[in-house]
Amino acid sequence: MKIAGTYKIAATRQKVWDALLDPDILKASIPGADRLDQTSPGKFDAEISVGIGMIRGKFHGTVESIDLNPPSSQRLVMSGEGPGGWIKGEGALTLRDVDGITEIEVEGEASTGGVLARVGQRMIGNASKKMMGQFFKNLNRALNR
Repeated sequence: MKIAGTYKIAATRQKVWDALLDPDILKASIPGADRLDQTSPGKFDAEISVGIGMIRGKFHGTVESIDLNPPSSQRLVMSGEGPGGWIKGEGALTLRDVDGITEIEVEGEASTGGVLARVGQRMIGNASKKMMGQFFKNLNRALNR
């Protein structure tokens, strides 16, 4: 399943870049994040409470920032397991200065297995887009307190 979007953050590109690698800001920005522990620079163990259709529960997994090109781009590699299934994904984030704010373009792919995959790609796609939108809304709020 393809995942894509463009988001605007009212902060400098460097400030946004730094926030994307800050465990405290990330935990506050990730919808449903119960735990986010940095295990090495740019790599995190996570526990996230998620509800997609009738599947609700805690997903345990990892998130890693790789191919860092500060402050312009990075790739995120994610994997997690939870009630009835697993999810794996990878996405490229590109940061640009646009009229005094930072625009983040996201392009990636995700795959699922188990009961989660049987819920339907459309429902999972909608939930992913909603969570991604909420993440960037929360990130914007965290950077503009």
